[in-house]
Amino acid sequence: MALNIETFKTRALTALVFVVIMLGGLLYNQWSFLALFTLVHFGCWVEYQKLVGLIDKEYQQVNSFHQYGVMLAGFGFVLFMLNDTYSIGNFKLHELGWWMIVLAAIALPIVEVLFSKKPNAKLIVHSFLGLVYISLSWGLMMNLRDMPTGLIVPLVLIASIWINDTMAYIVGSFIGKTPLSKISPKKTWEGTIGGAVLAIVVVGIVMSNIDTSTINSSVKLPNYHWYVIAAIGAIVGTLGDLLESKLKRLANVKDSGSFMPGHGGFLDRFDSLILATPFVWLYLRLVL
Repeated sequence: MALNIETFKTRALTALVFVVIMLGGLLYNQWSFLALFTLVHFGCWVEYQKLVGLIDKEYQQVNSFHQYGVMLAGFGFVLFMLNDTYSIGNFKLHELGWWMIVLAAIALPIVEVLFSKKPNAKLIVHSFLGLVYISLSWGLMMNLRDMPTGLIVPLVLIASIWINDTMAYIVGSFIGKTPLSKISPKKTWEGTIGGAVLAIVVVGIVMSNIDTSTINSSVKLPNYHWYVIAAIGAIVGTLGDLLESKLKRLANVKDSGSFMPGHGGFLDRFDSLILATPFVWLYLRLVL
């Protein structure tokens, strides 16, 4: 696969803008972090529902209460995973999240029965899978930031995925010969392995020489944990990319959306992070 210079320039420029916006949301304060992933959460949901509607035409017939209700229920989980510092006066946002989940659990089944022409369990399953696929991940991302390790872990995870994605593209462009999967024909084993190795080595070496206590972290992880986190980001992130590619192939579309030139939509840009976040969260829960 020859390197397309114009494509690479477009991807590089839009990636730079994307990184600037991401860093602003990630680093400014906890509220900008919440605002960033609130936007990403709803953006992913809109695209997920569009893809599922193309895969299963019946899903296009779900009523508006169902369509927006599951999004709000998922956002309720995101809010529920916040700590007590996310509060307005004496009102804590995680309490609002709890009540959103409870109301959704009660109201959505009733609404489905009353307003659907013909209640369909399959459509409910599609939405439930969306909650697991999207809302679970972004809720755990909020909780990941609030762990004793602080903001540094989300930053390292995102950096690992970005380095892996970029290096896999470059390595694959120059020496890629063996297709990785029929799901994503442009991916090669050479690019995938090269990207993962470079991401793990770069992140591991850099983080081994950084004092994380200066980056909103009350716990210093032993150096080997950074290699593990980078490996999860690279390996599980690639699986997340393939999963989203499978959804797009089933829906017969090239991109999940078009908000970012050269990179597609929200799911196209965050597919790796969506799948990697729960695994990093679980890993830290086990080792901390």
